[in-house]
This record gives sequence, C-alpha cells and structure tokens, in this order.
Amino acid sequence: MERQRPSLSFEIFPPNTKTSNELLLDTLDELHDLGPHFISVTCSNKNADLKTTTLKLAGYIQKNLEVPSIAHLTAAYSSKEDIREAIQILKRFKTNRILALRGDIYEDKQPVGDFEHASDLIHFIKEEEPSFQISGACHPEIHPEAKNRVEDLQNLKKKVDSGCDDLITQLFFDNEIFYRFRENCDILGIDVPIYAGIMPIINRNQALRLIKTTQTALPKKFIAILEKYEHDPESLRAAGLAYAIDQIVDLVTQDTAGIHLYTMNHSQTALNIYRATKTLFKEEVAI
Repeated sequence: MERQRPSLSFEIFPPNTKTSNELLLDTLDELHDLGPHFISVTCSNKNADLKTTTLKLAGYIQKNLEVPSIAHLTAAYSSKEDIREAIQILKRFKTNRILALRGDIYEDKQPVGDFEHASDLIHFIKEEEPSFQISGACHPEIHPEAKNRVEDLQNLKKKVDSGCDDLITQLFFDNEIFYRFRENCDILGIDVPIYAGIMPIINRNQALRLIKTTQTALPKKFIAILEKYEHDPESLRAAGLAYAIDQIVDLVTQDTAGIHLYTMNHSQTALNIYRATKTLFKEEVAI
C-alpha cells in the first residue's frame, strides 16, 4: 500500500528594493532546486500594487521556474473589480491558486466593503472562476479577534463551505496545540488538507518581533533556547533550526498533510531544513 507523500512548500514575500529583488531571485533559484509542492507569495494590503508585486512574482515562479505558485489576496481592501483583474492576470501566467485572506485592518484606512470576511472572497472567486484552487488561513491557537474556540472553528467552517480547498496554519511552536486543533476540525467536519506553518527562529531580533507582534504560545523548551543563547547568535541559529526540524519530524510522523515553511526569504535556512528532513517527504511503499 502506497502512503501519500506529505507536501513541502515555502512562503516568500515581494522585495522592496532592487538589491533585495536580486537576492530574492537567487533565493527562488535555490528553493526551486528543492522541488517544493508550491511557493506562496504574500502581499501587503495597505499600499502595495498587487500587479507589480505579488501577482508578478507569482507569475515568475509559475512561468520561469515552473513551480506551482499561490498568490495571496486580501478581502478588506480589495474591490470585486480588483479581484476580477487579479484572476485574469493569474490566468495569463497560467497559475490558478490563491490564498484568500481577510487581511489586517488599519485604523487610518477604511476597508472597501465588497468583502467583509475571507469566506466572502473565497465564495466570489469560486463563482468567478470555479477552476481556481483556493487556500485559506487558519489559527491553531484561535484567531486573535475570535471570542472563543467555538466561534473561530465555526468561521473556519464557513471558509471551507464557501469553497476553500485546503488550509495553511499560522506559525506555531507547540505541536500539541496543532493536534488538538486538527481533532476539533475533524469533529466539525472540516475535512480539507491542513498544512502546518513552521517558522524557524534563527536570530534574536526575529524572536523579539515574534513575541511582540503575535499571540503564539511559546513552550518552555523554546523559551529556554531564547534565554540561553540570547547573546550567542551562532548557537541561537543552530538551536532554532534544530527546534524547527524536531517540529517537522514530529508533524510528518503524525501524518500531517504537509509542511509550509515561512522562509523569510532566507534560502539557506530552507536548505538546511530540507537536507535534514528530505527523506521524510519521499513516497513510502509497504511491501
């Protein structure tokens, strides 16, 4: 009996300078060599021009690298016409995958109002172009704006019922939280593949930003790494990579549908993790 291979995918973000653009192209060449199932491209929903950032980069990945790409699109600051145009651009690039998000809400910018939730955006895209594959985001530790776990799962079910084909989690550092979340999804009838989002912590500034800007639970083992190697960059990098690799090994062993690696545009980090875990993503055939 053949076991289905878990997917390995990467997330990158559009560069904001010519120099960072050149570095990203080198990064993409290196990620391409790792044979990812797909590469997703983030977007900024405040001031970015989607056509010259997210959509252009997703098209490059699909056409030039011949790797399936996923373009992030946000609901809050997009009009129906914006989404129709984005769909047509992606079709020209021969890519048909979108990660539909509500997106952040900014105090100084009024939402457009065409799509209040990600589920509204998913439903619209499926009506406009049924052949498109739509991914959705999910929070193993509850969406920050949800009243409770029940409400959060009900909203997630709406995404799936609206046409969401698979889910990608926000980053997490405690696998047990992911497993409980997955069990709750099963109970509620959320039966699409759920890809686990993993972010390797490789430097102190990255860790401090994470603690400040997210509500992600930090296990004692993870906190101990940050405290012990706070002023030892080389050791922190090594320990951060080892922690991420340990997470991935456990997740794949527990039949997680796939691993989605938040690369922060660092190909070396992805390469180190790939080298340590690549055999886990090969087909296994029982005799």
